[in-house]
Amino acid sequence: GARLINSYLGNNATISCCEVLNSLIFPAHEQHHNNSFLCAALVMGQSNIAAGATIGSNHNSRGADGEVVMGRGFWPGLCVSLKHNSKFASFSILTKGDYPSELNIPFPFSLISNDVTNSQLVIMPGYWFLYNLYALARNAWKYVDRDKRTERHQRLEFDFLAPDTVNEMFSSLHLMETFTGKAYHTSIKKQGNLSEYTIAGKHLLQNSNKIVNQLEILAENIENSKRKILLIKVLPAYKVFEEMIIYYGVTQLLQFIKENDFASLKELTAALPARPLRGEWANVGGQLIPTHDLDILKEKIRTGKIKSWDAVHEYYRAQGEKYPQQKLKHALASLSEITGIHLKQLDAHQFTNLLNGVVATKEWITKGIYDSRAKDYSNPYRKMVYESIGEMNEVLGKLEDNSFIKHQLAELKDFKKEILSLKKKFRLKA
Repeated sequence: GARLINSYLGNNATISCCEVLNSLIFPAHEQHHNNSFLCAALVMGQSNIAAGATIGSNHNSRGADGEVVMGRGFWPGLCVSLKHNSKFASFSILTKGDYPSELNIPFPFSLISNDVTNSQLVIMPGYWFLYNLYALARNAWKYVDRDKRTERHQRLEFDFLAPDTVNEMFSSLHLMETFTGKAYHTSIKKQGNLSEYTIAGKHLLQNSNKIVNQLEILAENIENSKRKILLIKVLPAYKVFEEMIIYYGVTQLLQFIKENDFASLKELTAALPARPLRGEWANVGGQLIPTHDLDILKEKIRTGKIKSWDAVHEYYRAQGEKYPQQKLKHALASLSEITGIHLKQLDAHQFTNLLNGVVATKEWITKGIYDSRAKDYSNPYRKMVYESIGEMNEVLGKLEDNSFIKHQLAELKDFKKEILSLKKKFRLKA
């Protein structure tokens, strides 16, 4: 029942009962139950298009006269209708509704709602981290588990913490600072410039000032309309973005330590790159490549140094081999930027604090995974269709028997052992 025309469908992707025209769809995409892509679309993978979605409505013709660009992890709710041109950061989820204007959503992991009653667009940055960790973490695991490619030419990135999403979080931190600072200036009836807004907002957010929760924080240049764009849960979103960037950086650093079996902290810091840079990254068919390297590929094609698809694929393969090292450098640059620590001069006290912090984050993630799934078992409206708890457990399976949660608990236990062993090896305080 699918109608796929002038389009590319990536590996491990499924389309059924839908109409898709003029689209590039990256790997691990799910689309079913009568959706329509009525304009050109770029869907960057790990996406789930729910029933009745119309991507690119209100168009002027049946041609590819507009485009919707969806970062990986895109998830529109039931019967969502979008207007082109629109663009979404990674792991955007939209609540059910008709979105009347073009959108440019820069906040990753966000929940977007069309509040018709109050005529405003509402955005909750960091929603996935704050309220739905089970789905986020399970999806990352699921995509790897279900990757059934017989020939794995491309190194696909399925982790939700990667150079593309982390760069988007950094951009979001800056935007939240600016919008918060402007809201604060408005609340005290004081004019300011953009720089003053950013400085004020950064001070309030980094110091977890509770006044932020009382502000009406409005975003700009998000929707092609004159109505309000309201940001909610900004303080917890800001803090969770900071925490997840640190977690990303430290876990990549731990992987580097494991692969090289360093004997001491001094030996580790000596091996770290002097000035790693975050740089810009592109999602190219589910493979992440630094934009600088992508520009080199384009130039080689333009100048005739690359003359065939086989040569292009070889370039992708070579980039895939470089990716772990490039990702490590990006993670180290991100860690240094978010903490202000020069990693070549990392001391025992700083390293111990980083290790303790990453254990606390891992505990929080594991608890969040459990709690977001446990809600399904405690919600009275979910329970009411069963005659007893026993019947519900027969149908859904017991929460404590959930294989993914058991895997996460075991992973946490092993992670703690790994950190404790590293502390002993580097002679750090427990």
